[in-house]
This record gives sequence, C-alpha cells and structure tokens, in this order.
Amino acid sequence: MQRRQFLQTSAAAAATAALPATFAQAAWPSGPVRLVVGFPPGGGADALARVVAEKLGTLWKQQVIVENRAGASSALAAEYTAQQPGDGSVLFLSTINSHALLPAVSPKLRYHPERDFTPIVLLGVTPNLLITASNNPVKTVKEVVALCKAKPGEVSFGSAGPATIQHFAIEKFKLLAGVDALHVPYKGSGPLLTDLIGGQVRYTFETMTAATPHLKNGRVIALAQTRGKRSKAYPDVPTMQELGFAGFETMNWYGLSAPAKLPAALVKRINDDVNTVLAMPDVQARFETFGVEDGGGSAERYAQFTRTEIAKWAQVAREAKVSMDS
Repeated sequence: MQRRQFLQTSAAAAATAALPATFAQAAWPSGPVRLVVGFPPGGGADALARVVAEKLGTLWKQQVIVENRAGASSALAAEYTAQQPGDGSVLFLSTINSHALLPAVSPKLRYHPERDFTPIVLLGVTPNLLITASNNPVKTVKEVVALCKAKPGEVSFGSAGPATIQHFAIEKFKLLAGVDALHVPYKGSGPLLTDLIGGQVRYTFETMTAATPHLKNGRVIALAQTRGKRSKAYPDVPTMQELGFAGFETMNWYGLSAPAKLPAALVKRINDDVNTVLAMPDVQARFETFGVEDGGGSAERYAQFTRTEIAKWAQVAREAKVSMDS
C-alpha cells in the first residue's frame, strides 16, 4: 500500500513537474506592458493602438504604454520587437506592412513574420480611401485619371512609406488606369496627411482609420474606397470597382502579436482580453467610425489570416513589380 501510494504520489509529482514549462514561464510581467507601433503618432495604426492599450490597461490594472518606433514602413519596429523577450512585457501592433507587404518586397529583412512573432489576435480590417484636400478642384476619380494622363509623372500621390498598402494601392491604380503618377513616400500617415492638407501632395489612398478624423473636420474629401463592398462607415462613398476599376481591392489590417515563444497560457489570456475589449460598445463604435471591421477570434484565426496575406501580397508584388525603390 505504501509503495502504491508512493508511485501515485510520484506520478502526480511528475505530471506537475511538466507544467512549469507552460505555467511557470507564463508569469504575468510585473512592470508596464509596452505596445510597439511602427508608425508615428497621428496615424491610423497609432489611433487604434491607443484605444486598445487604454482598455487593456484598465483590465490588467497596469500601464500599457504605446511606444512609437517609426521608420522603414514599420520594419524598424518589427526588427526591434522581434529581439525582445517573449514574456508578455512587449507586444507589437502587427499590420499588413510589417507582416505581409515588407516580406513581399524585402527579402533581406532581419525578421520573418511567422518565425519571429507569436500571433495573438486580429484587430480588424479596413479599406483605403482615395482622398484629397477639400480645396482641390479635381474631386472625382474620372478627373484624377484625366489629370494624370494630361501630366504624366507629375501628379503626386503620397504614401506612408515605400511598400506600404498606400504604395501598393497607387501602383494598382496606375496599372488599371493606364497612367503614370509621382509616388511620394512619407514616414507614416501623420506627416503625409499634414502635407496633403497643406497641398504639398495631391492625393493618397490613405487608410480609413487615419483619414476619418480629417474627413470629419472637412479638411479632406473622399473620392472612392477600395474594398469590394462599401464600408458601413462610408455608405455614400463609391468603391473603385463601382467606378470601373475591375479587380481593384486593397485593404489595411491590424493585429496584435508578440515576440516568438510567448507561452501559450499568455497567448490565450491576452487573446481573451482583447476579444473582451473588442466586444465593448464604445470600442465597437470607435472602430466602426474608423471603418475597422471583422476583428477578434482565436490566435489560430489570425495566424491563418497572416499566412494567406503573405502569399497574396508576394504574388501582387511580383506581378506589379513593386519594390522598396519604386
């Protein structure tokens, strides 16, 4: 009997000993959690990050600090985050830029979106809006095409940086419209929108998230949107496909990731908490205003979504011959 008790106790101890690999490493970080964003303050990615950070900070009763590390279309922030410990103390606002577009055009990236990151949750997807300053007299897509044909290579289209979704949208527009235009890359949506409003650049296919505040205050106007269907936030703005550009569909997306090897227990906890945040009525209202839809779900859903996007944009980059230099 004593021997049986000893064996049972030993088996239980052995089973418990196997748990620390999951749970001991899953200790919640004691200090502030940093949410790294690869773009400067004022853009769409920054706006979404701050909404999520504030709500998570309240849930966790702990600071969640947004840390902006702009540059190289978010490559610098991604490289930095990939080198941080996978203990939950550093999270990353992963986007189409960092996790799909840059890998498609930059084979020498010092990180890989699947190898060096742990996917946690998709925050949502949003179309781009073709926008211009409200005082620009050329205010329809048809007129923009005519202007580009009249002045080949002179009409300026800004982007948040080389190989961003704005850049891809510009290249797609040039291909489908049969025009040449001047691509002007910026270091993020904030400075891009400042120059657009000021007239230094004429047009941009900006993310709906970043464009919305300026549309609301009347500084810019929207000529078209780029998903296959109209966003709930902008039911009166036609899609590029409706305006005769068959197959024109681009969208931005945002997710939450962490450095590789984040313990499964922490992945689940953060995923659950972010899904709680996304279900909050005030967060849903804010996201809908930005045109951000279809977020939430499991970590595996986000992992599969990312894999699909990587393959999709690698093919687009090859066909459109998009590179960091174009």
